[in-house]
Amino acid sequence: MSKKVNLKIKDIEIDLDLIEGSENELAIDISKLRANSNLITIDPGYKNTGSCKSGITFLNGEKGVLRYRGYSIEELAQKASFLEVAFLLIYCELPNKKQLSQLLTDIQNNSIIDEDVKRILETFPKSAHPMGILSSLTSALIAFKPEKKISLNNNDKSEEDYMYSNIVQLLAKIPMLVAWVHRRRRGLALKYGNYNLGYVENITKMMFQLPNQEYIENKVIVDAMNKLLILHADHEQNCSTSTVRIVGSSEASLFASVSAGISALWGRLHGGANEAVLQMLEAIRRDGGDTKKFMSKAKDKSDPFRLMGFGHRVYKNFDPRAKIIKVAADKVLNDLGINDPILDIAKSLEHEALNDQYFIDRKLYPNVDFYSGIIYKALDIPTEMFTVMFALGRLPGWVAHWREMRMNKEPIGRPRQVYTGEVSRDVKEINLR
Repeated sequence: MSKKVNLKIKDIEIDLDLIEGSENELAIDISKLRANSNLITIDPGYKNTGSCKSGITFLNGEKGVLRYRGYSIEELAQKASFLEVAFLLIYCELPNKKQLSQLLTDIQNNSIIDEDVKRILETFPKSAHPMGILSSLTSALIAFKPEKKISLNNNDKSEEDYMYSNIVQLLAKIPMLVAWVHRRRRGLALKYGNYNLGYVENITKMMFQLPNQEYIENKVIVDAMNKLLILHADHEQNCSTSTVRIVGSSEASLFASVSAGISALWGRLHGGANEAVLQMLEAIRRDGGDTKKFMSKAKDKSDPFRLMGFGHRVYKNFDPRAKIIKVAADKVLNDLGINDPILDIAKSLEHEALNDQYFIDRKLYPNVDFYSGIIYKALDIPTEMFTVMFALGRLPGWVAHWREMRMNKEPIGRPRQVYTGEVSRDVKEINLR
């Protein structure tokens, strides 16, 4: 017998099912609430509303827990590659050697982009924000691949194969577009990767290879990039992921859905957070670099200054991803031996926040955006590209949620509203004669 919750409003009384997830999370099923009572719920920002059932990512913000398909983020970051994690998120299990090799081969075989896409890229002004360019180019890829409806209403293997083809092409081409956007901003020739390199190794080569130098792979940088991408791969039903699912629920293509997700990620309150961290650090540098002054400003509720990269909307404890990437950030800075006042300011803020009782009591620890921004800065990646790198990491998560939503045959997203406008009124005719 399923558990019930009794809802009583005036003379209306309804029994609602209580759903329990695999991690003992409880939810009230209101899917039939309007049909049975003509009532709806209102939840601005959907902070208390579950939009779907998902088996991809478990997140417990109070305990600082993040798991992909049951695997802890700590163990995945230590033992797995980004491509392994991508396979895990999309296809539910970590790949064996044969599966991983096949996926990499398929990605490499689909990594060529139509030359007309280059011409589209060249039409954007160099001042255009990379996220706007990436979203546009992702959407444009639809034009270079014939559309086919993926219904998945039966066990049609051809449809599953077509879905796999779409997924592989996206995993193959988005890194290319990211590298090209980056290189064009720097005035460098647009490069393809190397068939003999791994997935992340190719990303770093395409982004950082200079035309007058032989490219030498830096293992520390590759490892840091691998961890960054893994840590950003998925994060439950955030703004961009929910966008991908709701756009995909209309049976929009994978490319169109991901393009919408990229646009959602662009916002300052979402993927733009690591960009905001560097803008804050730059502002502190211009002011003289006194971190104690700005930590005091952060404590002053009447001061408009906000400390970016500290605390998290979901994690009420330490962001588990931050602990991992902090180690990688320290390794990158030590390996490159960079002397940058911005990075010195970042390290000073980090030290003070971790030792200041005000921040400790409020659990305002440095989050993943803080450390990822430091790494990207150390790698000489422009601030405007930070969110693009975030999108590159989040790609397999978006794909996984789009696929899960399609495989589960979820209905089209259609939220309700509480109308607060004018009541019924008559149109008054205007007679100009």
